[in-house]
Amino acid sequence: MLPTGGILNMKSKLRKIPALISVLLKEPYLINLILKSNEAAKNKFQQKYPNIVALPQVEVKDLSDELMPETIESFLMDGSSLITDLHLLMTLAGRTACNSYLEIGTWRGESVYNVAKQVSDCLTINLPKEEMRLLGFHEQYIRQHGVLSVQNKNISHLETNTRTFDFGSLQKKFDLIFIDGDHSYDMVRSDTEKVFKDLIKENSVVVWHDYAYNPQKIRYEVFQAILDGVGEENHRHLYHVKNTMCALFWRDEIKTSVYDAYEIPEKIYEISLREKAFSTVLK
Repeated sequence: MLPTGGILNMKSKLRKIPALISVLLKEPYLINLILKSNEAAKNKFQQKYPNIVALPQVEVKDLSDELMPETIESFLMDGSSLITDLHLLMTLAGRTACNSYLEIGTWRGESVYNVAKQVSDCLTINLPKEEMRLLGFHEQYIRQHGVLSVQNKNISHLETNTRTFDFGSLQKKFDLIFIDGDHSYDMVRSDTEKVFKDLIKENSVVVWHDYAYNPQKIRYEVFQAILDGVGEENHRHLYHVKNTMCALFWRDEIKTSVYDAYEIPEKIYEISLREKAFSTVLK
């Protein structure tokens, strides 16, 4: 039997059903939001992968023997990666073995801009502006793409749709690849499959952004797309980087820990902030 509080809570929810139905009749597109909720994605994920709860976790400090970066630049605005996400990319880019970087999904260009401090061969891929206009994106959103990364002339910008683009036409492979484009299941799986088919070599490292909504909440639609995209033979090389929203493909042996959504903190980050002026030039 439900306790009294549980019964009252259930009655309260039931009373909201007519209002919910009324809203859905007026705005049927909202049904898609319900169907695509993380809980629904989790249920779908568990049906296909009943024995997988989460990826094993690794620490950023264990991913490089080099000194980790101290200065990270970010706008700290909507769409910006976490500071720890940028710290991860810069740490991976700082390895001796990393000489080339590919990024899918640029936005303002913060991630590639930080990586380019350590890697001179950087390429980003983003939707053409005209395609974004056809999709109805706000003009100021469109014009902000690459507003930071264009300030580094060593960064190359390729405008194309990765759904149709032939990655093999690049005729090269990359040491570090960051997948941060459209986060729907279809596009994450497509981008992943293409990257693993044409762009990685034996020691390549791949990072996916938004494997998690936050460092302790898995985003199951993206998680399933990653597992399906890399193929079962590569599942053992996948990790969640602690304190980030990123998943990692890493072939070397590495120390791991078990994911805990309610983990009690055992370390704290000390971060110093310094603001400086930025001249935004929109095209």
